[in-house]
Amino acid sequence: MFQGLRTVIYPAPDLDAAKEWWSSVLGVQPYFDQPFYVGFNLGGYELGLDPNADVEAGSVAYWGVPDIAEAMGVLMGGGAQPNGDISDVGEGIRIASVLSPTGSVVGVIENPHFKLPG
Repeated sequence: MFQGLRTVIYPAPDLDAAKEWWSSVLGVQPYFDQPFYVGFNLGGYELGLDPNADVEAGSVAYWGVPDIAEAMGVLMGGGAQPNGDISDVGEGIRIASVLSPTGSVVGVIENPHFKLPG
C-alpha cells in the first residue's frame, strides 16, 4: 500500500519568516508560493509550509499511496482514528491523515503527478 515518503509539511504560523529561512537553508526558492501554502521541490519530494497547521502537533510526513480511500480503510481497520477528511488540494492530489493507536499522526497522499527522481 505505501509507496514511499512523498511530503513533509511543517507548521508555519509566520509564513514569510519560514519561507525566508527554508529558502536560505535549502538554497532554493519555493516552486509554489501562496498565502495558504508554500512548497519546495527537493529532488522530486515536497517540503511544505502550512500557515494553518498546528505548531503543537508538529510536522506531518505523508506516505504516497495509489488509492487514498483504500489506504484510509486499511489504516482505520488497523485501529487508527481519522484525523480529518480526505481533502482534494488541487490538480487531483488528495491528502488525509489518521491518528495511530500509539498517538502518532500518519499522513497519506495520492498524487497522480508524482514521479520518482532519477
